[in-house]
Amino acid sequence: MKAKRLTKLLIGLILIISNVSCDQITKKEARRNIDAHERIEVVNDTFVLTNVENTGAALEFGSKFHPTLKLFIFQLLPTLVLIYLFYLLFKEEDISKLNFVAITFFIGGGIGNILDRVLRESVTDFMYLELGPVHTGIFNMADVSITLGAILFITSSIISKEKKSLKANV
Repeated sequence: MKAKRLTKLLIGLILIISNVSCDQITKKEARRNIDAHERIEVVNDTFVLTNVENTGAALEFGSKFHPTLKLFIFQLLPTLVLIYLFYLLFKEEDISKLNFVAITFFIGGGIGNILDRVLRESVTDFMYLELGPVHTGIFNMADVSITLGAILFITSSIISKEKKSLKANV
C-alpha cells in the first residue's frame, strides 16, 4: 500500500512540476523576446503572441483593486484553495485517474500564476486566440493548465454520471 501511495505522490508531483515549469519557462521567454504590447501573428489573426503584464485576473478583473484586497483575492485565497486541492489529491483514496490529473493541472496552473503575483506583482500573459466569433482574453500556460483541468474534471463528471445511469438501467 505504501508503494502505491508513493507512486501516486511522485506522479502527482511530476505533473504539477511539469505544469509550473511549462508556465514559467514560456512566460520568461515571452518577457525576453516580445516587447510590451507587441503583436506577433503566428497563424494570421487566429493565434497571436503579445506581452502584457496583468495585475488583475482574467480580462484584467480586479486590476484597480486596493493592494490589500488584491493580496487577499489573488494570492491568499488561491493559496488556500491550492493547499486544499493538494490535500485532496493525496489523501482521497478513491479519486479517479481523470480527476487526479485534473487536480494536478489546477494546482500547477495556480502555482504558476501565484508565483508571478508574489515575485513580479503581476502575471505575464502572452497568447491570444480568435476563432471566428470566439475571442479569448490574453492568457498564459497556467491559464491553459487550469482550463484543461476544468475540462478534464467536467469530462470525468459526465463519465461518472453515465456509468451510474448504465448501472441503474441494468
